[in-house]
Amino acid sequence: MRYPWLYLLLALSLGVEAAPRTVDWLDLLPEEDYQAMLDMPEIGHEGTEEAPGDFTSGLRQRDESLPAVMYSTRVVSELDGQSLRIAGYPVPLESNSAGLFTRFFLVPYAGACIHVPPPPPNQIILVDYPSGIAIDDLYEPFWMQGTLLVDQTSNELADASYRFDADRVWVYDGE
Repeated sequence: MRYPWLYLLLALSLGVEAAPRTVDWLDLLPEEDYQAMLDMPEIGHEGTEEAPGDFTSGLRQRDESLPAVMYSTRVVSELDGQSLRIAGYPVPLESNSAGLFTRFFLVPYAGACIHVPPPPPNQIILVDYPSGIAIDDLYEPFWMQGTLLVDQTSNELADASYRFDADRVWVYDGE
């Protein structure tokens, strides 16, 4: 052993797992969708002409007056399988016997299913978190840490272009 410190450093580095990369919601948009979002006119909260102020039909509602990018399922395939961290707002779907939510959608802004148009599918993440979390306030953001997968999911509530296998979920702390 000529350089014992080198072997020690190598052994220590193998035992240390790199921290997941923190991503923003805009990182989930492919370049063409990112540009289309930048060029999009302001979207109001007043609802549709047929139902003023009524966005209570959930994440699946569709307003034909909105640009096509609002319904995009295009993804950033390079993110598939990466260990990441992202913050967002939960929309509860399934709970366990203890009342903790084990499956939920994560969306970039609070109130995404009421009074505002829903985000596009490539801005909705289906989260699986077997440990479960208590969701007492839909307006409280959470951090998610785990593996992001490109996976088109559709259910009665919404379409999502990503799925997240969460290892850790905690209340957003600003960092």
